[in-house]
Amino acid sequence: MPTADVSARPAVPGDEDAIADIQLAAWRGFLGDAAVDAVPRDEVLATWGAAIQSPPSREHKVFVATDGPHVVGFAAMASGGEIVALEVAPEHRRAGHGSRLLAACVDTLRIQGGTTLRAWALEGDDAREAFLTGAGLGEGGVRRGMDGPDGELAERMFRAELAQ
Repeated sequence: MPTADVSARPAVPGDEDAIADIQLAAWRGFLGDAAVDAVPRDEVLATWGAAIQSPPSREHKVFVATDGPHVVGFAAMASGGEIVALEVAPEHRRAGHGSRLLAACVDTLRIQGGTTLRAWALEGDDAREAFLTGAGLGEGGVRRGMDGPDGELAERMFRAELAQ
């Protein structure tokens, strides 16, 4: 079957392997080897498999970016227009895959009747912040903390109001 050179599409069963690998690579790049080595891959794999096969609501979506037949990135959107994950494999960054994934989230949010898109960036992740602001999201004025391998990690929310 022919495939598009590059595209974004809804994730299907079987994509969870690539998604787990991309997720762990992204974490490794920001959190370090020791932290990621402590995360059981089979749990990450099971989580993404469940998200694809039985999402908690109709609004929850998982998308993948492809380069030919290969999954090279993914995005996950929860209810209310919140992007909970958007990652591209390190060797495929800066090729438009993140933008295609973000566009899939925006298009889906519009179809669902949503008007506010939200995404999060770890403080210090300058590349993600630049990507989000370059795509038209602004700082949302919300900061949240979460447990990290060496203490608390802080994230800042970015948001955009979609034109009707």
